[in-house]
Amino acid sequence: MPAELNFAITVRHGIPEIDPEPKNEIVHKDLPAGGRPMLIAVTTRRLKCDNAACRRRTFTEPIDPPAGRHARTTAPLRRMLELLSLAVAGRAASRLAGMLGIPVCRDTLIRLIRALPDPVTEPVTVLGIDEWAKRKGHSHATLLVDMATRRPIDVLDGCGTATVTAWLRRHPGIEVICRDRAGAFAEAAGAGAPQATQVADRWHLWNNLCRAVEKVVRAHRADLREPLNPGEVVRPLPTGAPPAAAPSGEPGPITAARTRERHAAVHEPTRRGMTVAAIAQRLGLDRKTIRKYRDAATAEELVNGRRSRSRAFEHYVSYLHRRVVHDGEANAARLFAELQAHGFGGSRRTVRRYLEPLRAGLAARVPPPPPPPTVREVSTWITGHPERLAEEIKVTLKAILSRSARLARLSGHVTGFARMLTERTGAAGLKPWLAAVLADDIPQLHSFARGVERDRDAVLNGLTLPHSSGAVEGNVTRIKALKRARYGRAGFDLQRKVILCSPF
Repeated sequence: MPAELNFAITVRHGIPEIDPEPKNEIVHKDLPAGGRPMLIAVTTRRLKCDNAACRRRTFTEPIDPPAGRHARTTAPLRRMLELLSLAVAGRAASRLAGMLGIPVCRDTLIRLIRALPDPVTEPVTVLGIDEWAKRKGHSHATLLVDMATRRPIDVLDGCGTATVTAWLRRHPGIEVICRDRAGAFAEAAGAGAPQATQVADRWHLWNNLCRAVEKVVRAHRADLREPLNPGEVVRPLPTGAPPAAAPSGEPGPITAARTRERHAAVHEPTRRGMTVAAIAQRLGLDRKTIRKYRDAATAEELVNGRRSRSRAFEHYVSYLHRRVVHDGEANAARLFAELQAHGFGGSRRTVRRYLEPLRAGLAARVPPPPPPPTVREVSTWITGHPERLAEEIKVTLKAILSRSARLARLSGHVTGFARMLTERTGAAGLKPWLAAVLADDIPQLHSFARGVERDRDAVLNGLTLPHSSGAVEGNVTRIKALKRARYGRAGFDLQRKVILCSPF
């Protein structure tokens, strides 16, 4: 057997036709050079064995090819293709690779992603858990994040209690679980990792409180408007004149009486334990209407709330006031046509109801009062940091709180909870805060307090311990970007690989 063996490595630019001879030539693709594809051809000399008893007639010396055994691309090129396919979708990555001088099919790129191994993770002690929508409103998945490294460690198909519980039982040693207020995750953590400390995320707690605050402000939106100043009345109502119709958005005596009757008719069977569906069938009203009357503590909340219902019309009050008071135009049909030309989408009756007091000389004010702040604006002011509010907003909010005792007490409750949230003094302040809220006459805030009572241990840990779900929410945002890059066409197995292996 000859002892001298040799081989040759040839670097080729472009993609030439490869001569089938010699048959011991192996061609590997490598990173492009100057925007041109590059091939590495490894040629070894094929030798013939002189020993007639040897079963192997021909042989070559085993070498270590640049791309490894049975591979056709080098490791740097393969890693570049993997990163391209992880960053963008397969079709887009194929186009980008072609521009870089690497012609490759999108199916090849997808196969590269599927072949990636799951990243090796260390044992987890602090776990973050949240759900994300594979298809919004239809199917969801569960994301598990190692809070020490802030990287995803697994993605589960589905967000049910059984799925999460089974995963937790397979991974003992978890000491802390950071989660949102979802009941399914609370049950799964209690069943799958009873030794772990559950921590409710502070951002979700504050978000739940902000929603409750908005409901309270909406129930008292009549207090957002400044009261009428008697000194602004220019002409008094003539003696013996008939009472004018209520201004736009205000209920008349018939509407107010009907509202009070419906409120009593809804609350009487509610106290007897009847369901919303049964009350709706009995009174012939929609279930949403029944819930509205049921959630109102008194009928006056609904009567006063109607006064601020038509906010779209308030943008045209200044124009109507100028046309009627200064220009002397009192024809409702002509004024309605002018408002339509300016984009008004309401009815002619709304314009006529606003003009009737002006025609009778009632409440003709110069200039008209500015529109009151919206419910969303006042809710943002109450839940915002006091030092970050502008001075004019502070003055307006102070005036609103002085007109409404309930909103003033609501602001005090929000301030107390914010202090616990930022200073993490829940151990000493949560119990008295809950007692004060439940003792106060603010029904919309009671539901938030009862929810905190049901999840008291996790909420107390969230208001005391330094852990939070910020890293989990950041990864959920990253998943949304990865989904948009693939136009929602990736299956769950491919999405899971991209989430776990993507370095971006």
